[in-house]
Amino acid sequence: MNPDPSNSSALPPTSGKAAKPRGVWQRLLLQEDLNFLLTNRVPRIALTHFMGWFSGLRSPALTRISIFIWRLFTELDLSDARKSHFSSLHECFTRELKPGARTVDPDPAVLVSPSDGIVGACGSVMKGQVFQAKGFAYDLKDLMGNADNPCAFEGGSYVTLRLTSAMYHRFHAPHDATIRHLRYISGDTWNVNPIALRRVERLFCRNERAVLHTRLARGGHDIALVPVAAILVASMRFHFLDVLLHLRYRGPHELPCEVEVSKGQELGWFQHGSTIIVFAPPGFRLAPNIAEGQHIRMGEPLMLLPDAADPQATGTVTVV
Repeated sequence: MNPDPSNSSALPPTSGKAAKPRGVWQRLLLQEDLNFLLTNRVPRIALTHFMGWFSGLRSPALTRISIFIWRLFTELDLSDARKSHFSSLHECFTRELKPGARTVDPDPAVLVSPSDGIVGACGSVMKGQVFQAKGFAYDLKDLMGNADNPCAFEGGSYVTLRLTSAMYHRFHAPHDATIRHLRYISGDTWNVNPIALRRVERLFCRNERAVLHTRLARGGHDIALVPVAAILVASMRFHFLDVLLHLRYRGPHELPCEVEVSKGQELGWFQHGSTIIVFAPPGFRLAPNIAEGQHIRMGEPLMLLPDAADPQATGTVTVV
């Protein structure tokens, strides 16, 4: 059941030194209502199709104007981008980085973050469920499709990484591994910001997404990466496939593959910004720096493998 912002019992207490006046909380709830209305109670799929068309327009002048407007609403930082000028918004959204802009933790006992992001819900898989926000659980079988057995991750760990529109939108291999299967699941394009996650039940299970089943070279552990699309974002490119997955895709949804990738290798990109959820089996532990709200960059420690007590490797791996 979605929270009712009009319910006064849902408002925080007004007593105590840290409590805010009731009028302040009401204004905050009104701002949340407006945000949710403007980013969700709209023709989401139609706007997503339009954004796909608009972002592909090749016009340097239009792109400069669009980036200027974009910066009025976000902290867009292009200082680490390989290019300084873009002929379309699509080029800016999917920009590559300068050599050395991200450093991948070389420790073989470390599973690194596949992308830049903000850590959302994280923790342990319990009874086949995880959380998208406090009090909002969802089933792994609904997220991954009924053909998958979520028991493989029961008692394991998960981390939700939210990419904002201003972030670097490419994602990378979190470890030396073999990608064994990809399942594409079409769906809606709800916004995935914290406001929507607190209001829309099973949101990740509703949106367009892909499920990548991956076997690590070290220990043979099976992990899963689940990129989830969102409003204005419904397009995912995987370099090991010769198709672009998007809402108009009508090809096979079960895509077996056998692709070896190295730690930090680029796997693909989102067209705008969205979410990647990482699932690992029992024995994996969250890295010490992982906590809700923490900003993380691609290549930084995300989880520790079960054999994390092994001696650490030396040196660094630099993403080019």
